[in-house]
Amino acid sequence: MIQRESQRLLQLGVLLLLLGLVTGLAVPALENPRMGLASHLQGITNGLVLLAFGLVWPRLALPSGARLAAFWLSVYGTWANWFATLLAAAWGAGAMMPMAGGGREGSPLQELVVTGLLLSLSAAMILACGLVLAGLRPGSTRPA
Repeated sequence: MIQRESQRLLQLGVLLLLLGLVTGLAVPALENPRMGLASHLQGITNGLVLLAFGLVWPRLALPSGARLAAFWLSVYGTWANWFATLLAAAWGAGAMMPMAGGGREGSPLQELVVTGLLLSLSAAMILACGLVLAGLRPGSTRPA
């Protein structure tokens, strides 16, 4: 199971990296190109996060439930980060991210969707990183 999860994280990481690269090609066509650049960078960066997690996954010393939570939290957090910024770029939204948003705002519903994704993915990534860090603690051994 651990090897399968590791392989899946690697696959999802490469796919997200690829989507981040393709997003870079679409930047000029987006409603907010500055946010499109942020989405491009999020796809690349978060793809690399999944690749790193996939490589360390076999070394984690976590109970299966905690490992499964870390898996899904990291997948959700990384993909939602790319998707939230892509939606914001396409919609011209960005109140939650003033630097990348460039002062633009979408409709209240658009801003609510983007804000909800950003807040939930932030919590997901903090928890995922905490679990992975706990699983890599010195002297720990992987459960059988």
